[in-house]
Amino acid sequence: MTIQEYNNCVKLHSDGVFRFILKNIANRADAQDVVQNTFEKLWRKREVVDYAKAKSYLFSIAHNDMIDQIRKKKFVKSYQQVPERAGGEFAKQLESRDVVEQSLATLSDVQRSLILLRDYEGYNYEEIAEMTELSLSQVKVYLFRARKKMQATITRLNGESAVG
Repeated sequence: MTIQEYNNCVKLHSDGVFRFILKNIANRADAQDVVQNTFEKLWRKREVVDYAKAKSYLFSIAHNDMIDQIRKKKFVKSYQQVPERAGGEFAKQLESRDVVEQSLATLSDVQRSLILLRDYEGYNYEEIAEMTELSLSQVKVYLFRARKKMQATITRLNGESAVG
């Protein structure tokens, strides 16, 4: 990979990698550290990484670095509370977002990453398998189970909010 191709990778993929990591760990500074480490690793390996495969390489490195960081820090995700004075549609949107985030929090790190890569970032199954170094069938099974778990959690949380 040339220096120009590396710079192009930074320009094209840094925002996507950052969003993916930030959505997983919800800490801006930690997400920036992971992105910086990811691009530093790409720079070190620029001689051997094919430009055409740089995107999947970046997401693989970022995913692995994020998992390492979560394990190292035993990161606990905090959730925003819906402001008591918020009303109408805004409050409903915040409540819905909070319910989705709570359901994401019930998933394992791998399941959460797969959900975010597929449903939030829009990658196809093959790309996700390559990024996470899982088989295609593992990706599909983990995604199915993650969605089922999220569905059950959202149903339970919506039931609690309707009662409360």
